[in-house]
Amino acid sequence: MLREDVTEGAGSGVITDPARLRAVARLGLGSGADPAFDRIAGIVERLIDAPVALVTVLGADRQHLPGQVGLPAPFGEAREMGLAHSLSRHVVEAGEVLVVPDVRDDPRMRDNLSIRDLGAVAFAGVPLTDSDGLVLGTLAVMDRERRRWTESEIALLIELGEVCSSELRLRIAREIADEARRHAESAHDQLILLGELTEALAATMDIDAALNALGQLVAGRLADWCFITLAEPSGAIRHMSAAHHDPAYAEKAQQLTELARKADLKPLIVAVQRTGRPIRREITGAGLLHRHAPTLAETAASMGCSHLLVAPITAPVTKGVLGVVVLANNGTPFTDAEEHTAAEVGRRAGMAVDNSRLYGHQRHVAEVLQQSMLPDLPKVDGVDLHGRYLPAEAGAEVGGDWYDAFAQPDGSLMLAVGDVSGHDIEAAATMGQVRNLVRGDAYGRTDAPGPLLGQLDRALRGLNVPAAATAVLARLRRDGDDYLVSFANAGHPPPLLLLPDGEVEIWWESPEPLLGLLPREQRTTHRRRVPAGSTLVLYTDGLVEDPAHLIDEGIARLCTVLRGGAGRPAEDLCTSLINAAPRRNDDIALLLARLL
Repeated sequence: MLREDVTEGAGSGVITDPARLRAVARLGLGSGADPAFDRIAGIVERLIDAPVALVTVLGADRQHLPGQVGLPAPFGEAREMGLAHSLSRHVVEAGEVLVVPDVRDDPRMRDNLSIRDLGAVAFAGVPLTDSDGLVLGTLAVMDRERRRWTESEIALLIELGEVCSSELRLRIAREIADEARRHAESAHDQLILLGELTEALAATMDIDAALNALGQLVAGRLADWCFITLAEPSGAIRHMSAAHHDPAYAEKAQQLTELARKADLKPLIVAVQRTGRPIRREITGAGLLHRHAPTLAETAASMGCSHLLVAPITAPVTKGVLGVVVLANNGTPFTDAEEHTAAEVGRRAGMAVDNSRLYGHQRHVAEVLQQSMLPDLPKVDGVDLHGRYLPAEAGAEVGGDWYDAFAQPDGSLMLAVGDVSGHDIEAAATMGQVRNLVRGDAYGRTDAPGPLLGQLDRALRGLNVPAAATAVLARLRRDGDDYLVSFANAGHPPPLLLLPDGEVEIWWESPEPLLGLLPREQRTTHRRRVPAGSTLVLYTDGLVEDPAHLIDEGIARLCTVLRGGAGRPAEDLCTSLINAAPRRNDDIALLLARLL
């Protein structure tokens, strides 16, 4: 393990802030590598072309390196270093992006030991934050020569930094969940209830569905009925639901929900915010509901509620009150143990809310990254191009599906659709490499698609691009009144052709292996003469695959959608094809070329 003295400034108030250090401790980082962060560092190194890429997390006196590419020994093996070698600490202290062309010219950094021991000259780093906005570390790049970082490089670093931050927040949230489970082990019944509750909340990222499930679980187990309200950060009411253990009360529970939507429940939430702890009350004329929501109190009384327990829904890191869980019994006061359990229910509900928001943010970042890698389709005389990309409905990951089209100097048009295996940010980054290799190798060349795919195969292996991909590559050229289409298929679903008379051709050919797997000296080029007025359809398997059916059935379904649609607008055809997908468990890339 590397040790050195900490230079002046390493013990700054920001670095040693107790709340920040608690969040770092919850990550449980040691001196080992973390595969997820190593992958992100590798993506940064490849996309920005920097010799060193780092994911750092700073403790009180050490800098952890869960992800790194390019650090020399012994730092790369130790996965941690003293703050005297840390350039990232300046990002943590400032709390903002730091871009330095030459650290030797920067008075804050010119004496840093990383210049001598790591060869650091240029540096750029973006902060990684927890849910409370505390800066835990950085996603950073270093160069051993003076370098002016471009705006696009910094923008990419910021986007990937958001992904890193989301991962850190999720890990902290999981540790908080583990802490909650450990505290609950002393009460067997409580553990059973909270275990079922955790499973129910983890089963969906739809916060409304999760809170509805919470109410159904708690009603009859912890109280006669359960009412839940959740507020947005702005204070607006986000969710309301009510559940009773007796199905006969379902209609009244719905009435209570509707009344609550019209009532001002902010005073009820504020009452719990004052202490951040559950409040137990007997429902009387001076009771909590009567003071803050009298109409709700009357309805609650009609449902047989004499005792009330209001527990806050708390954010796992900030401890802020996001809403309330209201429990009510008829005739039976709540015990201290039930109050403790109610507090734990609110804590886990807050964890589910936070995870849902993190999921939404991470999915948004992933989709933005994926969309940034998709091209603007060219305007070509005689060809009307339309492309669609849709991520899978489940999960926050991006995938490796893509489409592309570009005009050649000889007047022909190249079309490509492919699918790199995997459903994560690494697959998306690899997809970007594969797509760019296709463009770079094919542009300006007159080779047939078969040899071009063969060259792509050799490039993937020679450049050690970790890709296993299916693809269709086609060249389209005008020939008199018709079009000549030549194409090659590497393990991909067959192209479809909608003819002017409304009939559909499936271009089945003998299967050839995926790209990036087995060496293959030659790949076959297939040729078709296509009349004007036809529509060529290229797509990925997310449009046709269904675990319960053969892929042939999915292709036949697309043919049914296309058949007779020669006169329909291309955008309408795209929408109909997307809507025909039975399940959205996979990404979908779709490219239509209407030959005018």
